[in-house]
Amino acid sequence: MIALAVGLLVAAAFAFAYSIGAHYTGACMGMPYAAGAIRARNALLVMAPLTVAGAVLASEGVEQTVGHGLLGAGNVSLGLALAIVTSALVLTSAFNFLTIPTSTIQILVFSTVGAGLADGAAVHWTTVDGLLVLWAVAPVAAFALGFLFVRASDRLRPRAATPGPLVRSAVLGLVSVGAAASFAMGANDVANASGALVMTGLFTLPIAALVGGIGLALGVLTWGRPLLERVAYGVVALDPRMAIGAQLAQSSVILVAVAFGAFTSMNQALVGAMIGTGFARGRSTVPWKSIRDILAGWAVGPISGAAVGFALTAGLRSVGAI
Repeated sequence: MIALAVGLLVAAAFAFAYSIGAHYTGACMGMPYAAGAIRARNALLVMAPLTVAGAVLASEGVEQTVGHGLLGAGNVSLGLALAIVTSALVLTSAFNFLTIPTSTIQILVFSTVGAGLADGAAVHWTTVDGLLVLWAVAPVAAFALGFLFVRASDRLRPRAATPGPLVRSAVLGLVSVGAAASFAMGANDVANASGALVMTGLFTLPIAALVGGIGLALGVLTWGRPLLERVAYGVVALDPRMAIGAQLAQSSVILVAVAFGAFTSMNQALVGAMIGTGFARGRSTVPWKSIRDILAGWAVGPISGAAVGFALTAGLRSVGAI
């Protein structure tokens, strides 16, 4: 029975990682793809191994936060871990089918909170409060970095009055920042799925990260194109310099957070950075309608995460599965 529960948990965590990988293709490679610096297939081929590298090499602090920093004083039961990851998986997959970029991190954290409350586990509200502050600060920091990058770039090298074809340096810059974002995504987001494995105490951090990283990569390669095109054509309206600035600001914010064992939304950081680059050039470049659509998804994500996590855990407890 325990072996079956472990198998179900690994399968759910892997499936969630798969869904996350697809979900964040646009947030990582949407800029270079939209600008024409790289084809969709090649963008996904670049992104996939870098997500595994980020997961394996740079996710330890975030894995600790998810695995042992949100609930209880020790390891959680297999049933509770399964309820948490299943709740987050179902919601993230639903948003993927609707091609609405949302925050899987917020869904995961509030699924964990909802499940913990239903199970009577102690919720580490200090950790949750710290993450809420980070989630509020991160888009603002990305806005500022994006704004400053474009302003500094324009001052050092004034842009042409009429944009021409992409030069080699712009292509290299766009692909490089997309690659950096892909590595950051692996480090930042793998624990959303594999943190449930760590919660039980049955998996070491490296093994959990590797399982999640492989799931991320497969999601990128097999299901990532719709979200890539959603961000590229539904959100992005930036010239190459602005695109590089936005993606660089996003990656910087994410990697700084990860270095402190915290995690924040790739999409929120990207949109904040995009708005910053837009303000550096004039408000008309800011795609407000698409941004409002994404903000609506963010509002629904945490609420739905808490509700589904609570309901699923309560249901499993009622039948004696937890």
